[in-house]
Amino acid sequence: MPHAIVSGGSSGIGLALAARLAARGFDLSLLARDEARLQSARRALEERTSRPGRRIGIHPVDVADWPRTREAVSAAITACGSPQLVVASAGMVVPGRFTELALDIFERTMAVNYFGALHLARATIPAMRRPSGAGGRMVFISSGAALIGFYGYTAYAPSKFALRGLAEALRSEGKPEGIAVSLVFPPDTDTPQLHAEEELRPEATRRIAGGSRILSADAVAAAILRGIDRDRFVIAPGLEMGALARLHSVVAPLLNRFWFDPIVARYRDDA
Repeated sequence: MPHAIVSGGSSGIGLALAARLAARGFDLSLLARDEARLQSARRALEERTSRPGRRIGIHPVDVADWPRTREAVSAAITACGSPQLVVASAGMVVPGRFTELALDIFERTMAVNYFGALHLARATIPAMRRPSGAGGRMVFISSGAALIGFYGYTAYAPSKFALRGLAEALRSEGKPEGIAVSLVFPPDTDTPQLHAEEELRPEATRRIAGGSRILSADAVAAAILRGIDRDRFVIAPGLEMGALARLHSVVAPLLNRFWFDPIVARYRDDA
């Protein structure tokens, strides 16, 4: 059976993708930091899918830790074989003004969002590389904040810009070895992380984000799988992200001048 490895697989987009992959017949290896949440995710997946012999492995790990990530991936491959699909969905976001955020938040955000994805790719790609493997696909879950930097996201946006650069470079390197790459720009998505993030947003950030449509995690997962089926590199769920992914270099100056800057000027000093 095909095997998928999903980091951040205990909740949000990662778990929604895992559910859809299980329905397609994939064996799953879920990576996340919290073992209890992983166990809950596995039970939920087992209840929704009943294929005899299905393997759903859980591997508690902080993907920012390279040795532990390498060990977790090795255990997953030993249990289920080389992956045909790897999804780097683990991530974190702490919004706030640049000078008010502690420096360790910047470091931790880069460690999880960028290096966590890099670690997962570094650990899995050798097993997918031809001729030792049968090829496969590496999927990076980025963000609209990788296309345009938003007020209040000085810690988060750079990590997603870096992830975008990694995906674009790996796309070129992986293709001759039978490894495809997809880069996903999801909009605000109805997940536990978003709800926690909303409590910390500065007022200007809330106003900027307030006009955006929020998609369900399952809707984003469905869009990601459609993009994979169509062999897409860039996958941008929703009309807003689709337009921004195609036109961000053109529209970003207009968005800043006529939408974001006036909001920031009005609300930046609000508590």
